[in-house]
Amino acid sequence: MIFLKWARKVLKWAILFFFSSTILAVVAFRFLPVPFTPLMGIRMMEKNESGKQFDLQHQWVPLKKMSPYMPLAVIAKEDQNFLEHHGFDVEAIQSAYEDNKKKKTLRGGSTITQQTAKNIFLWPSRTYLRKGLEAYFTVLIELFWSKQRIMEVYLNSIEMGDGIFGVEAAAQYAFGKNASELTKSQCALIASTLSNPLVKNVKNPSRSVIRKQRWVERQMSYLPEFPME
Repeated sequence: MIFLKWARKVLKWAILFFFSSTILAVVAFRFLPVPFTPLMGIRMMEKNESGKQFDLQHQWVPLKKMSPYMPLAVIAKEDQNFLEHHGFDVEAIQSAYEDNKKKKTLRGGSTITQQTAKNIFLWPSRTYLRKGLEAYFTVLIELFWSKQRIMEVYLNSIEMGDGIFGVEAAAQYAFGKNASELTKSQCALIASTLSNPLVKNVKNPSRSVIRKQRWVERQMSYLPEFPME
């Protein structure tokens, strides 16, 4: 009985600590730049284990200092209902589920908010635990952040190449320019590599990436401008 009472007390405090710490973290990142992500750490360990040097390229820039085409490009490629949904796109999830039943290559139905939750707070895997935590953080992010803040964090934190994280680093690496100077075509090209940035090279795009880039550009023309402020 004493042990059970102690265990319940420990569990109670553990649950309280989890919810309070995660909520505080989400609120803090509503205002603060995200300096480092779990995936950056994972990539660093992978390089160390293989005996290779990890060259992290990551520079935080505000949304207003990015090309207005960049948010539009990732919305066109990743989540065309981003401005309408509240973190989850049921139709996209259902469509991905139906496609995955027919194909050997799996595709996701995650929204930009879900991807942001995973990138900032979690690790890449397909376990039920990680997906459950992703859903939890997605709700918190949609509750405490604006769409502009979600997009700003997403574009500053997403992996865009080997050691390259965020649109500023990608712009410097691929085009030798700042993120604010990217053209519509260049933004579409960057967005076209996001499904597998370690294989799809922005500097030397394959034919399939170029086809996807053209598709993204067409989709961008159908979408309303993203409100940068």
